[in-house]
Amino acid sequence: MHIFHTISGLREALQQHRKAGQRIGFVPTMGNLHDGHLALIHQARTTNDVVVCSIFVNALQFGLNEDWDKYPRTFDTDCEKLRGSACDYLFNPDEIEMYPNGLDTQSRVVCPTMTDILCGATRPGHFEGVTTVVSKLLNIVQPDEAVFGLKDYQQLAVVRRMIEDLCISVLITPAPIFRETDGLAMSSRNRYITEDERPNVTVLKTSLYEIADEILSGDRNFRRLEQSARERIEAHDFRADYVSIRQSKTLEIAAVDDTELTILGAMFTHGARLIDNLSIRLDNNAGLKEI
Repeated sequence: MHIFHTISGLREALQQHRKAGQRIGFVPTMGNLHDGHLALIHQARTTNDVVVCSIFVNALQFGLNEDWDKYPRTFDTDCEKLRGSACDYLFNPDEIEMYPNGLDTQSRVVCPTMTDILCGATRPGHFEGVTTVVSKLLNIVQPDEAVFGLKDYQQLAVVRRMIEDLCISVLITPAPIFRETDGLAMSSRNRYITEDERPNVTVLKTSLYEIADEILSGDRNFRRLEQSARERIEAHDFRADYVSIRQSKTLEIAAVDDTELTILGAMFTHGARLIDNLSIRLDNNAGLKEI
């Protein structure tokens, strides 16, 4: 695996692969890699000749009271994991390389829809930071395909909309949620879950799946289903941030005649904010799906 810290170095290295007609796959990350990240790398390898991973802890997407300074930086361990995976190139820029004119004067990419709801409601400015850094990374790497995990469903939807609006020539491919043995969606923030909380945190996933079962059985009282799920989560001494049934592509509040739905939820433990989701298709009773 080759490691680059500069844009010019990475671009020069990738140019040889473009001239050879090879497909380039890309997986953007903030490091502190776990098996879920490595699954994205392996998925990118299945459809591309060359795989690039980036590690950059993007300050622009962290709010004033969030944990940018505490976010785990585990570069050496991350490199060892990537060397054992299907990664060919690692791009690890510093903040000056990514934002040479400083964060305050950085041009921003703003997606006017889907960014002030759900996670965006409690993390103002977060998705502006995401769309800005993702657009920069895509311009730097210029991949044929970029792989994003479905766990961050709202992020995936926003990135897809940005790609469409800005006519960026890249295939955005979703990867299934990678889960721990008990079903909890794998996340770098799971380390903040206390030992006492750990047996109960799967209530988020089970609550969303129970909503899906009710909808597939014919229940269209979405607001009641959402409220019941929030009450179930809070009965386990967690604080529900949101539970919401949305139209899968636009993330608008679901109507009873929508056929593609995504059920999203977020909750707070003592030290972590956890998210999860699943999607269902109602036409022809297709059931659960990954979209």
